[in-house]
Amino acid sequence: MDVSLVAWIFLVFVICLLCGIPVVIAMAAGALLPSLLGMAGATTFSALVRSIFGSAENTTLIAIPLFILAGNIMSEGQIAKKLYDIFAYFVGNKTGGLPCAAVMTCLFYGAISGSAPATAAAVGGMTFPLLVKLGYEKTFVAALIATAGGLGVIIPPSIPFVLYSSTTGVSLGDMFIAGFLPGFLMGALLMVYCVVYCKRSRCENKELLAENYQRLHKSGFGRVLLDGIWALLSPVIVLGGIYTGIFTPTEAACASVFYSLIVSIFVYRSIRIRDLPKLFAVSVRGLAPICLILPLATAFGRVLVMLKAPARLSEFIASSFHSTALVLLVVLIVFFILGMFIDTAPAIVVMAPILLPTMKSLGVNLVQFGIIMTVCLAIGCVTPPFGVNLFVTSSLSKIPPMTIGRKAFVMIGVFTLALLLITYIPGISTMFL
Repeated sequence: MDVSLVAWIFLVFVICLLCGIPVVIAMAAGALLPSLLGMAGATTFSALVRSIFGSAENTTLIAIPLFILAGNIMSEGQIAKKLYDIFAYFVGNKTGGLPCAAVMTCLFYGAISGSAPATAAAVGGMTFPLLVKLGYEKTFVAALIATAGGLGVIIPPSIPFVLYSSTTGVSLGDMFIAGFLPGFLMGALLMVYCVVYCKRSRCENKELLAENYQRLHKSGFGRVLLDGIWALLSPVIVLGGIYTGIFTPTEAACASVFYSLIVSIFVYRSIRIRDLPKLFAVSVRGLAPICLILPLATAFGRVLVMLKAPARLSEFIASSFHSTALVLLVVLIVFFILGMFIDTAPAIVVMAPILLPTMKSLGVNLVQFGIIMTVCLAIGCVTPPFGVNLFVTSSLSKIPPMTIGRKAFVMIGVFTLALLLITYIPGISTMFL
């Protein structure tokens, strides 16, 4: 009876998603199904509503809207452009140099925004017109920005890391520390691909690149560095404060907001005071879906625990697969597919608690497992048919999302190679813990 009911719950959940019903409603339908069938101890509608309001008491979640707000402020404050100019100053005359500079900008901007779509939008909005103007193929640039934008959820502070920590109890500080090396590994491999691609395709207009390089160098390194130093200091101050114990991740998010306000209003003067209410409203809207998703996912998870679904899943995996390596490969495939259809937040809060007991029984480091999940879902952000970054860069480039997705196929392969290394070499994630 329990097994069939679990199947029905997931069937209801999947049918709702396929019908285009929002994820939160799909989870609510699955969570309430046992109650509608009259099961004892099942989640009731009133309990679901109390859970939604009760979720506001989780102080860790306050970090999410604050990081979103800091990212929005810095996006409007032209922080991405300042970062890009610093990297372009050094590599702008090299083969594949400017695409590599775009990847490096995504890495650093990810340490500000914590979001893949926000990184793709901020960096893409500035680099796409410039790279196309300098002769790079439009589809290549759009695919590169869509793929590199996924680094925004790997490099800390990462919103998916906050969600994983809040739903599993794994240390958020450890997650932030563990995210650095995997993020830089993925960025480095993507930059290698950019150099190889530009060498083989000979797509660069050397004359235009030389003119752009000379323009930057006329300003002088001192001027470029002075303009960009405040942007470079943002992740140093925020993450340095966390790792030295000066403030908690939530307090770091607050510090990030104040720092971004001071830099954007008083140093760069790219934001006016009257622009702030609009930025605050956008950030609050970004949190609202998460406030609904978390309690509904918790209720969904409780129903599955009541029906012993995690225990049955662990038993099934243990009896079907006889090595940890094979189990991890199955998990990678599941999350890779999941990332194509479901946003990162609901995927983590639904699946992490279900799979955690299995990972514990296999001896997998839970911090490493959180990194693996997030990297899988980051790849999903750029994987057709529903990768969110494809739609972000499509709106910037006016190129159909599926066309961008086809061009990004090899780049997705590069990220998949990094994912396999992160999965089967635990030290990449746990070296500094």
